[in-house]
Amino acid sequence: MSEQKLKIGITQGDPNGIGWEVILKALADPRMTELFTPVIYGSPKAAAYYRNTLRETEPVQFAPAASAAEARRGKIALVAAGEVEQPEPGRATAEAGRAAVEALRTAVRDLKAGELDAVVTGPFDKETVQSDEFGYTGHTEYFGAELEGEPMMIMCSDRLRVGLVTKHIPVSEIARSISKEKIVRDLATLRRSLVEDFGVVEPRIAVMALNPHAGDGGLVGREEEETIRPAIVEAFGQGILAFGPFAADGLFAGGGYTRYDGILAMYHDQGLAPFKTLSPDGVNFTAGLAAVRTSPDHGVAFDIAGKDQADPQSMRNAIYAAIDIVRHRRARTEWTANPLQRAEREKSNRDVSVKDLPQTDKE
Repeated sequence: MSEQKLKIGITQGDPNGIGWEVILKALADPRMTELFTPVIYGSPKAAAYYRNTLRETEPVQFAPAASAAEARRGKIALVAAGEVEQPEPGRATAEAGRAAVEALRTAVRDLKAGELDAVVTGPFDKETVQSDEFGYTGHTEYFGAELEGEPMMIMCSDRLRVGLVTKHIPVSEIARSISKEKIVRDLATLRRSLVEDFGVVEPRIAVMALNPHAGDGGLVGREEEETIRPAIVEAFGQGILAFGPFAADGLFAGGGYTRYDGILAMYHDQGLAPFKTLSPDGVNFTAGLAAVRTSPDHGVAFDIAGKDQADPQSMRNAIYAAIDIVRHRRARTEWTANPLQRAEREKSNRDVSVKDLPQTDKE
């Protein structure tokens, strides 16, 4: 696929939420199709319904396609998937959940077939998508299963990148779900993503504590001393610039987070609450997988669905992030594919000279 005109799949999410509204608003700017080729996966009826609810947004024209393979430059392709008879804005229904899953699965089919460069997912309702065939607690877990990887949820913006050790689990299960080995693995995943996906040369990572006041030396919890700190020491020994553990309130309220390229939080709300406060139009990125998936950092917002009130900026940023990450990965692959032959510095104690370089035939 062309580096300059990537094909980005965008799923409708829950057709009763704000997914279609932010998609239509984001793509109303004609400059978007100059940047990439959009491939939307969703219900044509829902698309038409929400297009009629937007009073001041330029109508988006779709080109029907059977798959991403039929998408063409300069056009917004629409792959019919997850059809609904009539959207019901603001209602959580089983039909809408089914439609969200069908659109998602169709997009992932094309992604795995190599017809897409990345996928941006519209928000769905985690309760209504549940079925015998779909038992995942979120997009992150689904992509991890489909792409056979160990996914990490990273919330990212221009000012902040936060990775999570635990994701969509009950608070009562957090402490026993954290281990030294998992933290070390997650630090390695976060470091690799910061380097390969975000272009950071050698990232500095702040690690959050689990307990208030970072455990106060064991007075209010032993996880910092017995699990988190040993993990940081081991990761540092492996060349990962990890520091902490830091109490979350002090790290964010005091502005200490600005000194780090990434932050590893122990659980969902510990990382997302400060992130969304500091970066209200941020992006959710699923790191650690072979393919790129991003999404807006908001949910279905049933309370404003169908009212022409949704802000599309987070959807725009999710699209921009997907494009940037794909390009970062490809550039790094190109840079590292054919490195210069290593000089035999250890043997000769001298720098390589021009005469030592491989010779080529003169024209």
